[in-house]
Amino acid sequence: MKNKLYNDYLDGFLDNAWAEQGLSKNTLISYENDIKIFLVFIKENKLKISDIQQSHLNTFISKRLQDGISSRSIMRLISSLKKFFVYLSSHNHIKVNPAENIESPRKVKTLPHTIDVESVDKLLGAPDTKTRFGARDKAMLEILYACGLRVSELVSLRFSQVVMESNFLRVMGKGKKERIIPINDYALSFLKNYIDNFRSDFIKNKRTDSLFLSNRGKEMTRHSFWHILKKYAALVGIDAHLSPHTLRHAFATHMINNGADLRVVQLLLGHSDLSTTQLYTHIAKNELKELHCKNHPRA
Repeated sequence: MKNKLYNDYLDGFLDNAWAEQGLSKNTLISYENDIKIFLVFIKENKLKISDIQQSHLNTFISKRLQDGISSRSIMRLISSLKKFFVYLSSHNHIKVNPAENIESPRKVKTLPHTIDVESVDKLLGAPDTKTRFGARDKAMLEILYACGLRVSELVSLRFSQVVMESNFLRVMGKGKKERIIPINDYALSFLKNYIDNFRSDFIKNKRTDSLFLSNRGKEMTRHSFWHILKKYAALVGIDAHLSPHTLRHAFATHMINNGADLRVVQLLLGHSDLSTTQLYTHIAKNELKELHCKNHPRA
């Protein structure tokens, strides 16, 4: 029974990392392998996840070093453990995070994956807004890109969070921090079309305050929206690695490319640390270089 519970924890962690962070398949496989080995270590030492302390994690990491894995693999292992225990803590599976004070090896931050404006236009133009599914999907895609939301913030939106007359959303982000995000008239028009003409078609014999509903009348899930996004990406021929987080990255990059102040973008994204937002300046510079090389006659 305990093994099943721990496997459920692992599945939940991977699902969260996949949907929220837009990680590649190879990264997810690496995380999965690391945590599976750790769960074997727990079983062999007759420990419970709720009893794990930092000393246990240090012992496990030392054991992996003795097994001969590379320093790069150790860096990834520590990252896997820290992310896994953050997930367990944030979902109330454990009371104390034993990995919180484990020192992470210094590493170079990788740039988030994004897509250009032309690809965004193709993707957002894919849904057929004359159908109820197309109208819903169009509204979700437009809001995601217009507001730079996390996918969890998008699918959990309630009517009470949308202020139509003032063109803004009240979003509850990480750490239960609320932020106000403006919505442009274009995105708002598709949201209004969905609400006025199609949303009632999804409701199944009950009242609900959830804004975006599945075919069963329930709140849209992150997994379901990810599949919706992949469907439209395939439809318009976007082959790049794509996740809901990609549109959040595109929102930030395109805002900075068009002159938005970095601290404004930080507030809109809900980043607590400006250094996280600064990653997008590097992407923006790369895009501008590519545009220059492509379009300047002497480039």
